[in-house]
Amino acid sequence: MKKLFLFILPFLFLGGCSGFLYTNLPPVEFQDIDYGFPTKTVLTNPSISYIDVGKGDKTIILVHGLASNAGFWRYAIPLLSQSYRVIAVDLPGYGKSQKGAYPYTMTFYADQLNRLADELKLGKFILAGHSMGGQIGIIFSLKYPEKLEKLVLASPAGVEEFEQGEGDWLRSVMTKSFIKKTPEDGIRRNLAANFYSWEDKWEWMVEERVRMVKAKDFDEFTYTVVRCVNGMLDEPTFDKLKNISVPTLIVHGKNDGLIPNPYLNPGFTTDVFEWGAKQIPNCKSFEIDECGHMLQIEKPEEFSKAVLDFIK
Repeated sequence: MKKLFLFILPFLFLGGCSGFLYTNLPPVEFQDIDYGFPTKTVLTNPSISYIDVGKGDKTIILVHGLASNAGFWRYAIPLLSQSYRVIAVDLPGYGKSQKGAYPYTMTFYADQLNRLADELKLGKFILAGHSMGGQIGIIFSLKYPEKLEKLVLASPAGVEEFEQGEGDWLRSVMTKSFIKKTPEDGIRRNLAANFYSWEDKWEWMVEERVRMVKAKDFDEFTYTVVRCVNGMLDEPTFDKLKNISVPTLIVHGKNDGLIPNPYLNPGFTTDVFEWGAKQIPNCKSFEIDECGHMLQIEKPEEFSKAVLDFIK
């Protein structure tokens, strides 16, 4: 049976504060979300919002994962931008970028990153993708290898294998209504599952997600998420790792609770990513102890050091 990739949406599967702290707060529109950094926008259709800080002889583009945004890099950006120019992207359909009836496939996103790089006249750059952003990075490296100096896959999707029926199950449960009806306490539990040890200092993610439900563009956001899940399933990359030609780093948390899928494919995170690193001809791997899926938030110092060491 054909294998497909499966990724659990972190906001939807069952930490810190408890109860309903933000449910009655006013909405926050996507354009008003505070990332901790100013944003710029490339206006060509679809418009792409991005953070652009730091200077150096190299540029790092950071690509977020499913259902998140450029603000999820806020702890790593200051560390990486001490040495290099850092651009953290809001993928179309997410954050402050344009939303609409776009295909939201992994190839679509790779093409949009290529367009952004051309608009900014970047030349060669380092691409770092987290989770779904990692799968996009894999596709980008295969389609545009001449644009990349190096590739960083942070807890990447697209490495683990799953059976056809398991992908079909995810398609059946992933609906706009299901996303929209997740209550605050469920959102908090789902987010906590991304961490080895949840801390209250990350409550901004819960508040942001809860208040986003009331935003005028939230229905378009849920459409994006649903299409992205299908996009990941439709473009599996585990069998394409051997074709990556650029120097690559796989960095992950040892205690990732999402990869491998604990319900459908129980096992050890280390085994999944060590296998993936062996498939890529020129690949290094780095494991962060006592760290979950959101390594760039939970262990930003260790994550950033691994990336900087790899670039150097």
